[in-house]
Amino acid sequence: MQLGMIGLGRMGNGMTERLREHGHDVRTYDPNVESRTAGSLEELKEQLDAPRAFWLMIPAGKITEDAFQQLLGLADPGDTIVDGGNSNFRDSQRRAAEAQAKGLHFVDAGVSGGIWGLKVGFCLMVGGEDEPVQRLEPVFTALAPDDGYAHVGPAGAGHFVKMVHNGIEYGLMQAYAEGFEVMEHSEFDLDLLQIAGIWRYGSVVRSWLLELLYDAFQQHGAGLDDIAPFVEDSGEGRWTIHEALAENVPVPVISAALFARFASRDEQNFSARVTAALRNQFGGHAVKAAG
Repeated sequence: MQLGMIGLGRMGNGMTERLREHGHDVRTYDPNVESRTAGSLEELKEQLDAPRAFWLMIPAGKITEDAFQQLLGLADPGDTIVDGGNSNFRDSQRRAAEAQAKGLHFVDAGVSGGIWGLKVGFCLMVGGEDEPVQRLEPVFTALAPDDGYAHVGPAGAGHFVKMVHNGIEYGLMQAYAEGFEVMEHSEFDLDLLQIAGIWRYGSVVRSWLLELLYDAFQQHGAGLDDIAPFVEDSGEGRWTIHEALAENVPVPVISAALFARFASRDEQNFSARVTAALRNQFGGHAVKAAG
């Protein structure tokens, strides 16, 4: 089917390529990419047949809000706007109401897979009304690996589930980071590359993150000396904790993981190097060079 992809960064480009590999007709707009098929949102609209589907794959916040508002004034009744970025689920609920008031559909898609999604597929957590979601299912199933897509609920539910997913991710990464720091400081001359390697097979703690950590050790050395121990946070951990507070749900692991990222910006520690390396491996997030 046809889709207009807005944003051709790390994720949007991979998603566009994967959809085209599965036979979908993807028209694109990104003012910073020469390979786009359209020079403006207006031109992108003209390249699509009604009812159209516009997929926003751009940074959450002002950039997404500006593009969404522009599409509200541009799209025709029956068209669908999909937000695949890491927007706050409350914003998605509001945008769904604004779209509905203009006769448009709004779908929020939590997307996980990072820079590896093109090859292995993107896990998709989708929120929205049944009709537009069902109409776009060929796109969702093409993007996702087998059993990696679900319509999780009404508008906002997709981004809510992705928010919690990323909060859990914070805790998992921090646990690996702290464990490897304990080994790095131990009295034993341990080969962390070797240990990460064997833990990938048969170990209770084996996971894709561990495989990525092994790759990071191979790429940067077991000391990760060329990576500064500075870890950004993109907001989802904070939002998860905020919602947990509103629900009276204790989330001590996710909270501690977020606070550890704060601490990484003021002190030198190995666990922060591990976390920074993992974010680079799965999401292509930039790392600060050491020194």
